[in-house]
Amino acid sequence: MDFDLSKPQKLLRSSARTLLARECKAERVRDLAESETAFDDTLWRTFADQGWLGMLLPEEMGGLDLGLVDLAVVAEEMGRACVPGPFLSTVWAADLISRAGSEGQQRQYLEPIAAGDLKATVALTEENGDWDSEAVALRADVNGRDVTLNGRKLFVTDAATADVIICVARTGDNLALVPVPKGADGMTITPTPSIDRTRKLYAVEFKDVKVPSNALLDSSRDTKMALERANDVAIVTLCAEMLGNMQWTLDETVEYAKTRKQFDRPIGAYQAVQHRCADMFLSSESARSATYYAAWAVSESDPGASLAVSIAKAYCSDANREVGNHGVQVHGGIGFTWEHNLHLYYKRAKASEIMLGDANFHRERIAKLVIDEAE
Repeated sequence: MDFDLSKPQKLLRSSARTLLARECKAERVRDLAESETAFDDTLWRTFADQGWLGMLLPEEMGGLDLGLVDLAVVAEEMGRACVPGPFLSTVWAADLISRAGSEGQQRQYLEPIAAGDLKATVALTEENGDWDSEAVALRADVNGRDVTLNGRKLFVTDAATADVIICVARTGDNLALVPVPKGADGMTITPTPSIDRTRKLYAVEFKDVKVPSNALLDSSRDTKMALERANDVAIVTLCAEMLGNMQWTLDETVEYAKTRKQFDRPIGAYQAVQHRCADMFLSSESARSATYYAAWAVSESDPGASLAVSIAKAYCSDANREVGNHGVQVHGGIGFTWEHNLHLYYKRAKASEIMLGDANFHRERIAKLVIDEAE
């Protein structure tokens, strides 16, 4: 792999940073965080116009047919701007549909997603809080022409905004991917209080929700494998967001250390502050290496891709939290105030730490992958 971004990728990063600095200022983030869904249709249309919603999708579906490294570049800038809304959820669902859906289903969902006309999410986690597909227990009973869903999903991102929810369920011993449209009879969506108001979480309850059996995503390959690969794409995208979060916190903290004075000296002149900034830089750059390697590995279908993804998520989960801790410490009292933007990034860091599996979850996954490979 190349250890630097290509020229087009650098141009993509620059254009994304410029656009987000103009269209997604901190004031807008705060306003959206206080709204019910943290969704702004104008901002969403802007992302669609840039082609960001279909970066991984094939050109025949309206996408750009780019790689995960390119998506990671944009996701990093989104993390840097703390962009609210269902971007990550929709990318996750779109990749799952592209892997598990028939050609007709892909055309039904992916073209509107790429155009910005459809938002989607994935309902995976249940009462046990486990992100592993093996923990899924919600039943999908196939009765002739219909599939009936009964059960409850938790921590579903952007469910109230999504036009379709891909519900991961079980039919016997097998996994099923059931697209449930917005407003389906028997589906109840309840907001879940969370630390990060820029990414809304919901509990979704299914009570005799009926979906036509021909609507199930028709995977010609193993459904579990399709889900795991889509999860890897979502995890890498989240890691890239976390990297942007760390970079903003580092830049903001270093600038503050240069200008804030105590005893007639910038606090950055004190070694204790310098050590914290150095630790933040080390964590950020190490996270960058892990994240972009994982993005490359997934794009190239490397045999060790899943291992690289879990290494990246385990490291980023810890590093993002620690970078936030150091940032708050260097800022002192103002770092705890509502007026400063640091709290937006610190809360996003804490929420992202747990989303799609925390460090402990991925360390266990790493151990299983290493054992499986050894056997």
